[in-house]
Amino acid sequence: MRTSTLIVASALMIFGPFRGPVEAQALPFAATEPVTAEQVRDNPDHWRQVDPDNLVVFDTTKGRIILELFPEVAPRHVDHFKAYVRAGLYDNTLFHRVIKGFMAQGGDVATAHGPDALLGPIAAEFTFRRAPASFSIDAIGPADSAEAGFFKGVPIRTQAQFLAEMSFDGQVESWIPHCPGILSSARTGDPNSADAQFFLISDEGQHLDRQYTAKGRVLEGLDVVKAIKLGPEPNGFPIVDPDRVRSARLASDLPDDVRPDAYVQRTDTPDWVEIRADADQRRTKICDVPPVPAVIVE
Repeated sequence: MRTSTLIVASALMIFGPFRGPVEAQALPFAATEPVTAEQVRDNPDHWRQVDPDNLVVFDTTKGRIILELFPEVAPRHVDHFKAYVRAGLYDNTLFHRVIKGFMAQGGDVATAHGPDALLGPIAAEFTFRRAPASFSIDAIGPADSAEAGFFKGVPIRTQAQFLAEMSFDGQVESWIPHCPGILSSARTGDPNSADAQFFLISDEGQHLDRQYTAKGRVLEGLDVVKAIKLGPEPNGFPIVDPDRVRSARLASDLPDDVRPDAYVQRTDTPDWVEIRADADQRRTKICDVPPVPAVIVE
């Protein structure tokens, strides 16, 4: 690991404990100093290194976006997305539909490289089945009844754990909500039509939950997502001279000297136990809890 580089994680900062009145509102976190590579390396109990095979680097005309993919949640969609990345098919694709306060859609491989470049649609993975004993989340609220929490730093919505005892397979239905920074899968009116096109939530998209397959989240570059050139209201297209993805690469495919290493703060630490408890007390919606901090080491 390159230890001399200061870690910068876009607008994500380290947040400490807080106190306040019990009411449904966003949590008033207080930022501290930026974290260094050495501090991450020296605190493995507080930071998780992202598997470079699930780390995607977008170089866009507005800047860099780094994403983590979650094969545990949407394995077919993640494999599909990685296949397009590895084939270089997202290179020079446009952000062809961008709606203010909502999302930026891209990945039109058919237009950029021809329809024969498409791999074909895959079955929906709007939700996934989760066995609480083997696939746990860091819950917001009592573990047995919580309906939200975090998995590897990504927000999760879920049926209450106690329902697993009554279900046919001993599992509960869970999903990634469309919070800011979430990577999801575009489709037509056919639920099983998702293919190459994707979208990145810039602000608010929870009305899409359980209707579109979410498969990753932005670790660095949410400010870049928000800066992508907007289309005309209300539909977000057509866009004159749209922004584009110059290149998309898996970190595992990059040479060592240019491959970024990504770390995500663990949410099972004492600080996050308190943060999650206060979020439950305040009845804060999962998408209103600030993102779990991530840092990038160059």
